[in-house]
Amino acid sequence: MLKDFLAQIKPYLSNIPSYVFEKLETPDRAVEVSFIVKIQERETVLKGYRIQHNNVHGPYKGGIRFSPFVSKEEVNYLAFWMSIKTAVANVPFGGGKGGVIVDTKKLTQEEIEAVSRAYIRAIADIIGPTKDVPAPDMYTNPQIMKWMMDEYSKIVGKPTPAVITGKPIKSGGSQGRIEATGLGGFYILESLVRDYNLKDVKIAVQGFGNAGYHFAKFAQEAGFTIVAVSDSQGGVYSENGLDIDKVKEYKTSTGSVINTPDYQHISNKDLLTLNVTVLVPAAKEDVITEENAANIRARYIIELANGPITLDADTMLEQKGTVIVPDVLANSGGVTVSYFEWYQNMHNEVWSKDTVFNKLKDYITNAYNGVVHTAKEHDVSLRKGAYIVAVKRIADKMLTNNG
Repeated sequence: MLKDFLAQIKPYLSNIPSYVFEKLETPDRAVEVSFIVKIQERETVLKGYRIQHNNVHGPYKGGIRFSPFVSKEEVNYLAFWMSIKTAVANVPFGGGKGGVIVDTKKLTQEEIEAVSRAYIRAIADIIGPTKDVPAPDMYTNPQIMKWMMDEYSKIVGKPTPAVITGKPIKSGGSQGRIEATGLGGFYILESLVRDYNLKDVKIAVQGFGNAGYHFAKFAQEAGFTIVAVSDSQGGVYSENGLDIDKVKEYKTSTGSVINTPDYQHISNKDLLTLNVTVLVPAAKEDVITEENAANIRARYIIELANGPITLDADTMLEQKGTVIVPDVLANSGGVTVSYFEWYQNMHNEVWSKDTVFNKLKDYITNAYNGVVHTAKEHDVSLRKGAYIVAVKRIADKMLTNNG
């Protein structure tokens, strides 16, 4: 998969030696660990991974996921993808990823804590504030990051908050981290509206988790009309616009947006094909495929989820003129504010939420402008433009380091 991906970018970077592309196909280090944790009163051996893909721009950076479906191949690809994302965002990190094969839905909080601490003990030698800085991912959260940071601090004998990002604020986390991904996507929306002079913008958001909710809230507060949102159970629609606070209230109290009164119920499938200006897939991967791509009516798509559009669907949408802001740019607000958290920890600083938001806007807007410029220069999509930007930045640094 990585080889095929890099092959698409190579023609636009003909001045970069082939060995650079070959190096990017393979991570710097792939660590597989096993450790013992007591689960349901039994000593259980769990397996985990930490893939360190590339660190030419700074410490490896990437989340840790707890899932029964974690695999070395998946983590390897995600580590590569993080190298691309940090390079697009132009933050001084490389790419990494980690995971443990475990089903947290079957564990108590005490068992999850034990897994978290045991995993960090297993990889402690290869992580650190200037080596590799993990973060939350699928089925991990700020509390788990706090346990991991605490365990690492015990191992090295001193408080080390900068070893992990995505921590609770009281444990060295950053203001604005919760809103970061959705807010970054909103800043992308503002850039699209500016560049394409969009009027009477109507938006549909698939996914009402952290990213989707905050995107919708910021967009509504700015005067945009959110006509539909959804979660795993389905969605709600109103041609005149939803009250996002009301939808959030019913989602919190009843478990789903579909229980919000006074709005039309729609399926996730139908939401994707609504006649809106901007579609925001913010839920999961592969929701737009070659089966439904022809029915997508939105002219603009902001990928807040990771990989929501398949390769075949992406080609189909590009051919009919759909402007797609790719995930490595659109949802990079999270890793950008993770960088802010790390920086604050490293320099013993505490920034206000306004400071974080303003800095995030600068980073996201600059990243977007760079991708747009590159896409126009090479007459390619924004997705290819983003990947060209990232690979060129990584390659330039590799070549400089190799002197």
